[in-house]
Amino acid sequence: MTADPRSLFADHAQRLAGTTLRELLADPSRNARLRQRLGPILLDLGRQKLDLAALDALGAHVEAGDWQRARDAMFAGAPINASEQRAVLHTALRAEGSSLPSPAPAEVLHEIGEVLARMEELANALGQGEGGRLGLADGITDVVNIGIGGSDLGPRLAVRALTPFHAGRLRSHFLTNVDGQAAYELMRALDPKRTLVVMVSKTFTTQETLLNGNVLREWVAAAYAGDERQAVARHFVAVSANVGAAAAWGIPAAHVYPMWDFVGGRFSLWSAVGLSLALAVGMDHFRAMLAGAAQVDDHFRTAPWQRNLPVLLALVEFWNRNVQGRASRAVVPYADLLSDLTAYLQQLEMESLGKRVTPQGEPVAQATVPVVWGSVGTNAQHAYFQALHQGTDVVPLEFIGVARPAHPLRANHDALLSNLLAQAAALALGKTFEEALAESGGDPVLAAQRTFPGDRPSTVILLDALTPASFGALVALYEHKVFMLGHLWGINAFDQWGVELGKSIARQILPALADGDAAALDPATRALVAEIRERREVAG
Repeated sequence: MTADPRSLFADHAQRLAGTTLRELLADPSRNARLRQRLGPILLDLGRQKLDLAALDALGAHVEAGDWQRARDAMFAGAPINASEQRAVLHTALRAEGSSLPSPAPAEVLHEIGEVLARMEELANALGQGEGGRLGLADGITDVVNIGIGGSDLGPRLAVRALTPFHAGRLRSHFLTNVDGQAAYELMRALDPKRTLVVMVSKTFTTQETLLNGNVLREWVAAAYAGDERQAVARHFVAVSANVGAAAAWGIPAAHVYPMWDFVGGRFSLWSAVGLSLALAVGMDHFRAMLAGAAQVDDHFRTAPWQRNLPVLLALVEFWNRNVQGRASRAVVPYADLLSDLTAYLQQLEMESLGKRVTPQGEPVAQATVPVVWGSVGTNAQHAYFQALHQGTDVVPLEFIGVARPAHPLRANHDALLSNLLAQAAALALGKTFEEALAESGGDPVLAAQRTFPGDRPSTVILLDALTPASFGALVALYEHKVFMLGHLWGINAFDQWGVELGKSIARQILPALADGDAAALDPATRALVAEIRERREVAG
């Protein structure tokens, strides 16, 4: 799968360069092929700059790469994360909602079932204000999730997206960065004796998580006259693979929920990493989210590429990135409840697919992940859409909308959806110079400024409603798209060595900031450390 796509699809790209999206959209058979439904999700790729001949060529390319075998190996638990010799079994986390038998190892499925049962026990106890029966404080009203990366972005996205399904008793908060301002504000706003802290770290060595955990541990202990052991036992739980480290920190083993090596952080929402979500919405809704994701899993395992939503989404991105040369993609949800989706996708896609060598250590033959960015509509329209419509770079967009909102304000929602549809249409169709000239009273200078080139590709993903099941399906759709792109590009989508270098250098710099020896640092960093020390002394 590593041949240069520009040469493979040059004939199709050259043919389509002389065709506009206005012309392509006039073909009903093409539009029907590019509009596919799976349960509560409609995927409309009709405004992408390709025709059926190009689509079939892309399909033949992916079929030649034996993607089904690679997919089945992932579901079965083969160690497809080759650099770490690990299985990739996030799909097993939601296998209970599947209509197909899971090929994952039986012992893995058993462990997952046990953890779901423990999560349900905790959600029920806290939902009734009876944490004491599990050794926690009674009367908990607030839950603070401490984590970073996949230990924060997934639960944060889900808790916000599913706000209409919150059970009502527990309020959710998220603490991620080491910047102390957020922790300071939380401590001023919350009652320590009514707060549960969920510390999420696979290794239980994550700097940001432990720093914030230490701050909140001292805060809760102060409410117990400095009795740190009692404070931690009654107000802290952990989600970690390192039970020993969590216990050494003070969290009883009975309050540690496991993570596994076969699940990467950015794919872990479906596990106990989603505990904050389960506490917010209850386990019935949490299981409905798992079932929605499992519906996409079943579809991905069985549908031919022509109707397979994750495969189609990946093929379009492959076309835009590697054939059309598009270096970024904007994701614009027209739903405030999905305001954290772009940040979530930035990690899911850019950490997974930001690779420049193959698992064999060879340079890749083509560009890999584009930059993912964006924000919610209609805010985005008043920020960067000018550049998207009339700028010199073409940026593919993904519009995400919801047909039925969770609120009764119909006029607002109709205005929101009309803007989504209008932006997708305007980007595709544009406005010709002749049309602009007629509007400008024959003034060619003004007409040039009011011309829109159009031919700017976009995808529309439309949810019937934003529910736990449709949300789970949406996230699983993106997960499998990531798998497919990793397969097409010949890279390992499940390691993240690029995150480690900066962390290791930060550990060297930290002592130097505290007046330690900076001699081992590079000249530019030494100079900045000296500036920081000097300015601290001036401020003092």
